[in-house]
This record gives sequence, structure tokens and C-alpha cells, in this order.
Amino acid sequence: MVDKPIRIGIVAGEMSGDLLGAGLIQSIKQLAPQAEFIGIGGPKMIDAGCRSLFPMERLSVMGIVEVLGRITELLAIRKTLIEELLKEPPDIFIGIDSPDFVIPVELKLRQHNIKTVHYVSPSVWAWRQRRVHKIKRAVNLMLTLFPFEAAFYEQHQVPVRFVGHPLANLIDPDLDVQRAKQHWGYGIHDRVVAVLPGSRGGELKHMGPLFIDTMRRMHLMDPRIKFVVPLANAERKAQFEQQLMQLEQALPVQLIDGHAREVMSASDAVLATSGTATLEAMLLKRPMVVAFRWGAITHAIISRLVKTDYIALPNLLANETLVPEYLQDEAKSEVLAKDMLEQLNNTERRDYLKKRFDEIHHSLRKNANYEAADAVLALIEYDLG
Repeated sequence: MVDKPIRIGIVAGEMSGDLLGAGLIQSIKQLAPQAEFIGIGGPKMIDAGCRSLFPMERLSVMGIVEVLGRITELLAIRKTLIEELLKEPPDIFIGIDSPDFVIPVELKLRQHNIKTVHYVSPSVWAWRQRRVHKIKRAVNLMLTLFPFEAAFYEQHQVPVRFVGHPLANLIDPDLDVQRAKQHWGYGIHDRVVAVLPGSRGGELKHMGPLFIDTMRRMHLMDPRIKFVVPLANAERKAQFEQQLMQLEQALPVQLIDGHAREVMSASDAVLATSGTATLEAMLLKRPMVVAFRWGAITHAIISRLVKTDYIALPNLLANETLVPEYLQDEAKSEVLAKDMLEQLNNTERRDYLKKRFDEIHHSLRKNANYEAADAVLALIEYDLG
């Protein structure tokens, strides 16, 4: 193996991207041990060896109104990032998700003859499809997690490689539920519901009160149910605790620092905000109900642009309604509570979902970290020896 030193720019803007970035960094280092990484990443990417120029948390913004409130800071960070990367140009730049922040970076760097890769497709197949033309100018290669995304880029003549999803390799298709429950202090016959209201402050602002009221209603319908809520960090935990304090009655709820995947593995059903959590729940073979709310202005704008019938990843991957999903005004606590009880009690439906989820799981199990690393190094013609 050749130990040629290479310099890689890399940016992730949120927790799911940090996880993907860390896996990619580790796989690249296995193939190119002298590789150096600089950009913006979270704790996992930093531990893997990325020098982060800014705290990743500063990029974690959702919704049009929320972004406008932070636009000056975000533009300043992007300007400084580009300047730093151009001072000592990397051999290649990898933008992970966060398209509104990183695609302009990719476009600028490519104009300076730096090769660029975008890892995790923006939802151009779902809304604002004209963005594909800007993406085509900005990137040398798009790496997609899902096969239907690759098909979209092929239709638009954008170089693309479907690499699968790293979580499909990380998560055991035959997980031992009993052991998982015991780890978190539950008995095998306990009825456990994992509640995931989102990892960002803006998400939790809208989803926390909704999910708390859903738990209240579920508790009234079945007092045996125990709730467990994994929170992304100390700030999100404090935010959720403040929301819980508004509830007059006590609930059998346990708050956990992080460990969302492990918490879901110990549950019988999942109530989740749309996003990566729904993919993890599917890979864990958990029945779920999915909901999402934006601010009113953001929703008014985005709802006119959406071109897809689904928001939940299991439904998108299956191209059918496998799990109930509710958006904006349709996401009401009484509806969510009723559907969650159905997910818990309908054994026949649970068996069908497990079968379908298992089929999708195996279709995504491609050793994505290695596939992505191989694609990146092939683009810069790195000699693997």
C-alpha cells in the first residue's frame, strides 16, 4: 500500500452527518493511512481525526425562518471555511448532507480545480428539483445512500454511485430484544415505547410538546406503557425537561443521554420525528409512527414545492405506506396516540413489517463506508497498490 500523504477537506452539519463522516474518515485511513482531514465536524469526526475549524453545532439549523435568523453567522463561517481551504488546497473536498451550506462551498472549490464529492443526496427528487443543475456544476461525484436517489441523478447525467447506508452494516438484522431491554432495566414483557422528538433545537421546539401530549394520551389508554426518550445532548435534554414540566401529571418516562439506537432496540414501538431515526427504527425492525412539524412560514413555502408522496424513509424506500406518517396540521396527539397503540397491539401487522423491513435492510447492506472511501480515492486516482 502506498503511503502518499493526501489532504481532504470535509464538512458535516449535523449529528447524522457526523456519524457518516467518522465512518468515512476511518475507512479512508485504512486505505490511505497518511490522509489528513480538515473542515467542520462533530465529536465522532474529530475523534476519527478531523481538524474542525468551527463547532458543528453552529451549522445545525432547520427551517427557513430559523436559517434567516442565523444567516449572517452562517455566511461568515462559510466564507472563512472557503478561505482556509484555498490557502492550502485539499486534494479533494467532501460535503456531507447539509446541502444549503456545503454545495456553495463545493461550487467555489470546484471553480479552483479542487475535486468535490457530495455524500448524502439532498432531497432533489422530492422538492426543488431544479437544484440538480447547480449540483451538477458543483460536484464531481454524488454518493447516495439509497438506490432511488442514484436513479434520479443518472436521469440528469450527474456522476453518481450508490454506496448503501452505513447503518445497514452497523445494525444487526437479528438483534436480541430481550438483552436490549434488560440493559435499560426493563423486563421482557414490559411495554416500552421509544420517543424521539428530534436532535436539533428547532425540531424539539415543535415536536417536544406534541410528543409529550401523545405520551399523556397513550398513558391514559394503557397505563402499562413505559416511555424512554433519548436526547442528543445536554442542551436538548434541558429543553425537553422544561417542556415536560408544563405537564400537570407525571408520566412513566425515562430520559437518556444519547444512545438513541440502543434505546430503540429495547422498545416495542417508536414514535419519531421524520429523519434518520426512522431509518434506524426500520433497520431495528421496530413498528413506528412518524410525524413532523415546521414553523408555519416554512411549511407554507415548502409544502408548495414538495414532489413526493412520503416523508418517512421506510415509506420512501418501499414506495408504499408501511408506517403511518403525519405532517404539520395532520400531526395531532390524539391521532398519533391511537396509531401508536395500533402498532403495539397488532401482532399480524408487526410480523408483516418485520418481513418488509428485513428485505429493505438487506438491499442497503453494501459496506457503505468502504464503498464511499473507495469512490473518493478513485476520484483523485490514489494508488491503492
